Amino acid sequence: MKSKVQLRLRVYRDDSIAIGPGKVQLLEAIAETGSISAAARQLGMSYRRAWLLVDEMNRALSSPAVNTAAGGAHGGGTALTTVGQKILLHYRAIENTARTAAAADIAALTRLLAP
Repeated sequence: MKSKVQLRLRVYRDDSIAIGPGKVQLLEAIAETGSISAAARQLGMSYRRAWLLVDEMNRALSSPAVNTAAGGAHGGGTALTTVGQKILLHYRAIENTARTAAAADIAALTRLLAP
């Protein structure tokens, strides 16, 4: 069996997760697809769940992470704001920094696992 280590950073605002791994993954999918519904399909979640996550995140932030445009004759669309782009940048940087800083301890822990 192969081992796997995950660092899961969550930033809370009151009792809800304002920024966490699922919301970051959703932001990345929205940036890639330009759509909440396409991002939801890509991640295997319902549109409603994706929309609720985006709404919860936007309400927790000082400025929204995602801007949406309603559909219609010219189609809708969704894009990350500067805040959304900064969330991705900083979140992934924190993960990389933590992984690098903890590399020796992670290696020591995984050596304790059964072969």
